[in-house]
Amino acid sequence: MRKIMLVIFTFLILFNFMFVFSVQADDLKLAENAKSAILIEASTGKILFEKNADEKLHPASMTKMMSMLLIIEAIEDGVIKWDQIVQVSENASSMGGSQILLETGEKMSVRDLFKGVAIASGNDAVVALAEAVAGSVNNFVSMMNKRSSELGLTNTNFKNPHGLDDANHYSSSRDMSIIAKELVKHKEVLEYTKIYEDYLREDTDRKIWLVNTNRLVRFYDGVDGLKTGYTEDAGYCMTATAEKDGMRIIAVVMGEETSKIRNQEVSEMLDYAFAQYKVINMLKNKSSLGKYRVENGKDEYVKVVPLEEATVVKKKSEKDGNLSYDIKLKTLKAPLKIGDNVGTLIIKEDGNSVKTLNLTVDKDVERANFGNLFLRNVKDMVMGNISLE
Repeated sequence: MRKIMLVIFTFLILFNFMFVFSVQADDLKLAENAKSAILIEASTGKILFEKNADEKLHPASMTKMMSMLLIIEAIEDGVIKWDQIVQVSENASSMGGSQILLETGEKMSVRDLFKGVAIASGNDAVVALAEAVAGSVNNFVSMMNKRSSELGLTNTNFKNPHGLDDANHYSSSRDMSIIAKELVKHKEVLEYTKIYEDYLREDTDRKIWLVNTNRLVRFYDGVDGLKTGYTEDAGYCMTATAEKDGMRIIAVVMGEETSKIRNQEVSEMLDYAFAQYKVINMLKNKSSLGKYRVENGKDEYVKVVPLEEATVVKKKSEKDGNLSYDIKLKTLKAPLKIGDNVGTLIIKEDGNSVKTLNLTVDKDVERANFGNLFLRNVKDMVMGNISLE
């Protein structure tokens, strides 16, 4: 009898434990009111949560993330400059919706216009910048869709740079997260999207106060971007990013009923990610994997670096395995440019491959001319690196 009671008692304890565990698992309810949502870790793109992530929906002003990506890339490529003055067209000044009240013929720097986009979501500002980058809005939209293809977006089509509703202007939360993942690589963008309030046209009678449409920048520790959105067709949308303890998270919601619900559900998604996950850095971004010889290079040696951060994302509850990496390098032949794929870095855990990164060089290497090669050979002979026998 005592043995029977012990078996029953043990069964009840195990059943109770399983029940509690099941309830706790079922308690994970994120973005319940959103039509679509996704939660990712930025350095790896690992998906931590998703809901209808491929549904095509109106993205509203989250569209401006792609616009900002093209603008910052144009700045980095020297197409336009931060201090360049842009004269506002009638087309830009006539934009409705959120705006920074630009007037036709007004002159403003690229930097201030970018502030107007990143902080106040100015439709007039993004059109002025689109025209400065591409010559016309139509050309800029073509660039947006081309860049979408390059990023592998499968449920996105842009018809404008601002996000006002158009029947054929759509995206998905997954595609928005991919754009955001690319955008946060440009740290200078975050210097603007993290600003809660600022002013334009100071010391003039047309001074304007900019207040960030992303309230989480002020009220959620670690949030430094990226973009909110609202139209009647889109509902309330947001792509937010936050960084804590070396881990950057991106959360996207689309089709929320109110801004309050949107902010609350994004906050809950971020809370979940930071509570449950951690990132392990194998190498710092751009950290050298050593110097390697370049055939016929003006520079005889060049450093090899990963194109992206060598990170692994794991649940905090998971046991850390033995992490290691292998390098597979191609023969390095000049000319070489930063961004060229020169090999792969394979990250392993307990001997199993968990992530593969492309490798590149840390600087451009020109092809050596006859004079370079002659002097190098003379140097090698003097140093005894070449035998004359």
